[in-house]
Amino acid sequence: MQRRTLLMVTDFKGLRMFIEVDVEECNNSPLGVNKIFQALDIPMPITKIVAPDRSGVEMECFITGWSSDGICMAYAVLVEDSGEGRVLLVYGGNNGVRLQSTIKSVSWNIEDQSQWGEPCLMLDQNIAIG
Repeated sequence: MQRRTLLMVTDFKGLRMFIEVDVEECNNSPLGVNKIFQALDIPMPITKIVAPDRSGVEMECFITGWSSDGICMAYAVLVEDSGEGRVLLVYGGNNGVRLQSTIKSVSWNIEDQSQWGEPCLMLDQNIAIG
């Protein structure tokens, strides 16, 4: 259960970066994922994003990465996805990412029912991040 950034030489002039997201079902995320994405840019750390809540309603959220050791950094990067085309990949630690509404900010806690976890997010490439 780890997230890896892989570099692959495509020719003598350039490199392609691949990001592996490997998250198993855990107390943060009810779903697991193991997928490799071709990055089209450099991943950037994020702390805020517009994302769907558990009912699918888009809202401004604080976000953090979540690992077996607790809080870690969350990242966003434009990637090529074979099924969707270009999407914004949002990923965190080996237990995914954790979100909460910006309306009421509280400390990150796996027991807090106002927060929720995802293995990763694949969002519209034009979504607001911060």
